Amino acid sequence: MDGPIEGIKIVECGIWQMGPSAGAFLGDLGAEVIKIEERTQGDPGRGIKWIRGIPVKLPQGRSWYFEYNNRNKRSLTLDLKKPKGKEILFKLIEGADVFIQNFRLGVATELGIDYGILSKHNPKLIYASATGFGSKGPDAKDPAFDYLGQARSGMMTIAGEPDSPPVVYGAGIADQIGAIMLAFGILASLVARERTGIGQEMEVSHLGSGLHLLGLDVFGTIASGHAPPRVSRKKAYNPLWNIYQCGDQKWIALAMLQPDRYWSIFCQALRLDHLIEDSRFRDMEARRKNCEGLITILDSVFFTKSSSEWLKILKNAGDIICSPVNTLEDLLTDPQVLENDYLADFDHPALGKIKTVGMPIKFYKSPARLRLPAPEFGQHTEEILLEKGYDWEEIIQLRDEAVI
Repeated sequence: MDGPIEGIKIVECGIWQMGPSAGAFLGDLGAEVIKIEERTQGDPGRGIKWIRGIPVKLPQGRSWYFEYNNRNKRSLTLDLKKPKGKEILFKLIEGADVFIQNFRLGVATELGIDYGILSKHNPKLIYASATGFGSKGPDAKDPAFDYLGQARSGMMTIAGEPDSPPVVYGAGIADQIGAIMLAFGILASLVARERTGIGQEMEVSHLGSGLHLLGLDVFGTIASGHAPPRVSRKKAYNPLWNIYQCGDQKWIALAMLQPDRYWSIFCQALRLDHLIEDSRFRDMEARRKNCEGLITILDSVFFTKSSSEWLKILKNAGDIICSPVNTLEDLLTDPQVLENDYLADFDHPALGKIKTVGMPIKFYKSPARLRLPAPEFGQHTEEILLEKGYDWEEIIQLRDEAVI
């Protein structure tokens, strides 16, 4: 079985990342995904050259940006402004379960492919839309990208040192949480349809998804009347919930949410037995008041050994909760990542045997997997049209008329 939703048919008019990544995720779960692209230029995501100063180019004109967002799909090119182009879409919709689009708000209506139109061709259709700021409000029609999603949702202001400017996260974080929420909403809509027989329209946005990602901080602000502050690493209220740099320049993270429970064995592991009963650090409240002094001591101690040495010492000492602070490069060799298949092997037709991001959810009876690479532009156009009953003469005519 090719995943838990094998047999679900998805038509995607996705561009850039949020819509396409949701389609790819559902493709990982076993859905059949047909990606419709504008017939001359295609998904503009194909044209990205750089991300954060790093080239995205791969051999044979491919890019890692497009590969990641469009795995497990087939590509069909269409001019949706032409009646025959829309006719092809309508035929696809008749046999589909889900339609995904993340055009700027209003574009789908201008193209004549909004929910009101498509649901006439398939009343049980799940019509899934992704927007920047939601479908209501004064800025609903404003253009938006991941960067603005991070900005508007508050995401940029919760990390970093107290006096630092807003922090930009890695490429596509707002897009990615939006894609996850879009896929989540689609799966919930499919369950609802299974129970009621009713299709529906659903939507997510950068803003709403980012806000939900920060839900605990947002609710804390509502409930307390105060936004949780940025806290300097040097002034962490709980020094046993903090990061420390080791002698090899790498960092380790301590995550002891009940620090009094661990204080004695922690001090013994670091050979700081004399601090166990020190009145400045004896309990959680004392350590909070004297956090800067304790962090200075711990900084000097941790810098005496490498991160691997300290992790071994801490784990051997007992139930001390700690972890390396991985770089992206570290993930490629982390045994926990590899043994859990969070990075998966894939035999790519153009790139050869490669590692790629695997499925984070484990299904033990219907495993999800990477079946197809991202499609070349329009790669499956004829194949899909033949499946929908068009003959070669009709396909040639559609190409001559610049419909496909």
